[in-house]
Amino acid sequence: MTTATVDLINPATEELVGTVALTSAECTDAAVARAHAAFPSWRDVAPGDRARLLRRFADLVDRDIGPLAELEVRNSGHTIGNARWEAGNVRDVLEYYAAAPERLFGRQIPVPGGVNLTFKEPLGVVGVIAPWNFPMPIAGWGFAPALAAGNTVLLKPAELTPLTALRLGELAREAGIPEDVFQVLPGKGTVVGQRFVEHPLVRKVVFTGSTEVGRTVLAGCAAQVKPATLELGGKSANIVFADADLATAAASAPDGAFDNAGQDCCARSRILVQRTVFDRFLELLEPAVTGFRVQDPTLSSAQMGPLISAAHREKVASYLPDGAPVAFRGSTPEGAGWWFPPTVLLPTSPTDRAVVEEIFGPVLVVLPFEDEADAVRLANDSDYGLSGSIWTQNLGRALRVARAVQSGNLSVNSHSSVRYWTPFGGYKQSGLGRELGPDALDAFTEVKNVFIAH
Repeated sequence: MTTATVDLINPATEELVGTVALTSAECTDAAVARAHAAFPSWRDVAPGDRARLLRRFADLVDRDIGPLAELEVRNSGHTIGNARWEAGNVRDVLEYYAAAPERLFGRQIPVPGGVNLTFKEPLGVVGVIAPWNFPMPIAGWGFAPALAAGNTVLLKPAELTPLTALRLGELAREAGIPEDVFQVLPGKGTVVGQRFVEHPLVRKVVFTGSTEVGRTVLAGCAAQVKPATLELGGKSANIVFADADLATAAASAPDGAFDNAGQDCCARSRILVQRTVFDRFLELLEPAVTGFRVQDPTLSSAQMGPLISAAHREKVASYLPDGAPVAFRGSTPEGAGWWFPPTVLLPTSPTDRAVVEEIFGPVLVVLPFEDEADAVRLANDSDYGLSGSIWTQNLGRALRVARAVQSGNLSVNSHSSVRYWTPFGGYKQSGLGRELGPDALDAFTEVKNVFIAH
């Protein structure tokens, strides 16, 4: 039988990076069987020993941050600065959850007639489906807590960006984590991912990707009453009040919207500006956008690289038909590569397609609002609720608006979304469940209650 393969193309040069074999449904089933067989022995590894293995894994990632970042730049087109942060995030998340095996505490609950104890126990085989936009860190958000809790893990990287995941699998084996405990299965979502959803021995699915595919994953898991964690789309609002530090808010807005070429579910792609300072904000925003450095991603000075593929560039471009309300745009390199300029739109209606749909590219819209209530109304006028920012110097307003905006992750006077110490996830159609932080371990354990009669 001929093995299907995929050619991997450097988004910045359009040159062939390599070819990777795709895992078949039959091979996926065999991997599930191996992971299931390996589960009892991994579950029974002493907590301190499992912690040491995860710390060793983190040390090896730290040793290879440079090579991992360079590999991501070639495969995904990320800037070298971003890629080094992403590899470092895998290290940090592994170190954070390396403390978990020795702290999976149950409780003793007072009851009449005996003693009642609870235990946190691993689920079994966990399938992690990682996206192409952040291949390393998002994979780590799934596999690190899952392994720490005593589960075995199957990781399916995105078809376009499997190289760093495959290398992380090699580092895990070098660290001493048994081969069948953590397996990387490059392949199609409709094949490998579908088997994760359908296979009865896969006890949990973690999926990051589009809301459309997330609905399919959730429906398939529901048929087996299988738990799922979903991190899906976003159309996050960046709310700028008149009392904000306008210069700082405008200067930082491109970072909030164009990081990873806008291929970020947390991108602040809707800027809502109080009408009394709307024109002044645009004056400050224009040089920040036109000066945003879209460059060869291997350069340390690059702030933004290319889009992931030619097909995705066409999709992003579809939001800018002839006559689109373009206010101003940045520039891109000449020649090969799937580049797209940072672009600012001034739509005439809050129902325009570019306002309500996730573009997943370096395109942002700017809309005016009248007052605090109007800002909250516009921010919440979305099917999504993943992240967002609030710019104001009024602490009371910051707290009121943060409580009123329907979003899982908000920051005041910054564009921070992800901190591995704190929970991450969305409201509405941005997802289900939470990753990162101490509570993420609950998603990879069951609570067992034991009553011992006197």
